Amino acid sequence: MSNADDRFAPPERLVRALGSEPADEAAREWLASLPERVRDVAERWELTPERVHQPGGRSSVVVLVHRADGTGAVLKLEKPGGDVALEQAALAHWNGLGAVRVLRAEPEAGALLLERLRPGVSLRSLAEQKAVLEATATLQRLWVRPAEDHPFTTVADHTARLADALRKRSEEPWAADVRAVVDEALELRAALTADSGEAPSLLHGDYQQGKVLAGDRAPWLAVGPRPLVGERAYDLAWLALDRVDTLMASPGAAAIVRRRVAKLADALDVDNDRLRGWVLFRAAEAGVRELASGGRARGELLLEFAGLL
Repeated sequence: MSNADDRFAPPERLVRALGSEPADEAAREWLASLPERVRDVAERWELTPERVHQPGGRSSVVVLVHRADGTGAVLKLEKPGGDVALEQAALAHWNGLGAVRVLRAEPEAGALLLERLRPGVSLRSLAEQKAVLEATATLQRLWVRPAEDHPFTTVADHTARLADALRKRSEEPWAADVRAVVDEALELRAALTADSGEAPSLLHGDYQQGKVLAGDRAPWLAVGPRPLVGERAYDLAWLALDRVDTLMASPGAAAIVRRRVAKLADALDVDNDRLRGWVLFRAAEAGVRELASGGRARGELLLEFAGLL
């Protein structure tokens, strides 16, 4: 492999993330071939690569590039089995309103060319109060009606799969201490998906402060959606878990947790009880998943957060 290829080797964060999953020959081959894939797409799309963005994500590699006309852009290559087509469809539907624009796409190759934002400057660089204000303003722009023939999974179907996995993990001996929280999370999820009481919106699906980057066309734009269709409270729930480590270390964490949920519900006009339910479910599901994969510290933190609700 050439030195030029070595410059586009996968970031350590991506290697660790894929390495923590069950053995997957396709993922290993993809990681090994990434430099060649970057070079191939760059040549076909007339791009001049600069560097791989660090630390990057856990399921894709992001390369800062220049187009033939000299403008900056971002080349994103997704791991095998990724949902590039769905990401492209969501970004195309938003058409730059609150989200990054797609300049070119080749879903079968897992490739997206996106407008250049400031990859190192997310809402997490702001003070908490200002970050939440900007995050809620941006999220509100994303909540639009989906197209009639949209390809997106519903919140009910997506969380049904999460709930099945959560239920199985909670039956393991190591999960005995968290079963009460898990049981409540599963009951809440069943009640919440029975009837949302609102028209479904297109949702980001993985909305958090780190997924909102500074831009030139607009101050802040969302990236990296895992789009779903459903009620808005589900999309807002993950935002309530932002900076969870700092929050849980604060005196009076229980009151702060409940106040945060209430403020987010009020800011975006969603039902407080429904938001609380989705926050609890998402925290419990993510917490148990972390414990199952060896992420004990974060898993316990998320489950403690869920328990305070």
